[in-house]
Amino acid sequence: MSSASRFRGSFTALVTPFRDGALDEKAFRAFVDWQIAEGTHGLVPVGTTGESPTLSHEEHNRVVEWAVQQSAGRVPVMAGAGSNNTAEAVALAQHAEKVGADALLVVTPYYNKPTQEGLYQHFRAIANAVELPIFIYNIPSRSVIDMSVETMARLFEIKNIAGVKDATANPARVSLQRQVLGPDFIQLSGEDATALGFNAHGGQGCISVASNVAPRLCSDFQLACLAGDYKAALAIQDILMPLHTALFVETNPAPTKYALSLLGKMSEEARLPMVPVSETTRAVVRSAMVHAGLIN
Repeated sequence: MSSASRFRGSFTALVTPFRDGALDEKAFRAFVDWQIAEGTHGLVPVGTTGESPTLSHEEHNRVVEWAVQQSAGRVPVMAGAGSNNTAEAVALAQHAEKVGADALLVVTPYYNKPTQEGLYQHFRAIANAVELPIFIYNIPSRSVIDMSVETMARLFEIKNIAGVKDATANPARVSLQRQVLGPDFIQLSGEDATALGFNAHGGQGCISVASNVAPRLCSDFQLACLAGDYKAALAIQDILMPLHTALFVETNPAPTKYALSLLGKMSEEARLPMVPVSETTRAVVRSAMVHAGLIN
């Protein structure tokens, strides 16, 4: 199966379950099985939604291994391998490749604000260290720096730079990138609420937070978009939109973990500085889940 066909549709930005401060392997493995059974097209462990900033390197690597083992080739695993330290990102990428991940999601370096040339050299170094397809995670709201279309085009000349997770929340960016990089550059939305417009502009899927909670609906939504049936996609968008909003009333992934606790999938436990959501947010999340038909 080609890269273009493997990395399409609904990819879940997996949360990382905890119990009593430790990784909850049993809950994670069961969660992976449920995601696949519900139609999720791919798994993205240890991204921001997976609380990667508070995982040790050993824990990070273990979660990737569990995802690969439990998915057992049923869907592709795009392992988070980002850091603002290039050497650290290379080490995470090499480990993910070693244990059998199918691709890498590499965030633009955060906090240290590299130049466009610095961004290029960072991703080039990672690409040269592995053979796996690499997806650039462009999220200016968290990393501060925004990768330009021109820098992305330079990187696409490297054989294993495959696409982007675009969390700019600007659907026009899809068309701008498509103009310069062409249709073979795989563009995945990083924001559920605008994924409909993103796909209409030429996107091929979404690395989704909401699909943690509503994997079947998110899968059906993406399949409708890929089929060009935007009337059906809009109907699902109307069902999901309150959930897209609710899961970001407080910082991700705390609302998502609360929603998953209501579904009996895991504890809502997070790691500091993340804390459980307020009672007000709980009510908003429950209401959105009722609207989506996920709970009564």
